Amino acid sequence: MAIVGIGVDLCSIERWQAMCTRRPGVVQRILNPAEAATSVASQAGRWAAKEALAKALGAPAGMAWLDSEVVRTETGAPSFALRGSVKERADELGITHVHLSISHDGGFATAFVICEAK
Repeated sequence: MAIVGIGVDLCSIERWQAMCTRRPGVVQRILNPAEAATSVASQAGRWAAKEALAKALGAPAGMAWLDSEVVRTETGAPSFALRGSVKERADELGITHVHLSISHDGGFATAFVICEAK
């Protein structure tokens, strides 16, 4: 396996909450329904995860936020479900596995993504 891309993002949970209050509808434009149903801290973590994924994929124009979704594996670890424009970009890069780590502490949510290809 070879690393194709790495991305990291940090999000202030307070800033995420303020943005959601200021801009009604932003949650629905960025987060899928199951992601939007989580706590504010978890939403901020999912936003950070999507930003980190975009960076790992080279942040090409035309990718839709709703085409990636943070889901949980059987063991509870965070993972991505990719579809549409995000899946197309991952396929274009030959990505076969995406690693995701999300953490919350001290009022911040952070996410780290590693994309691998064979």
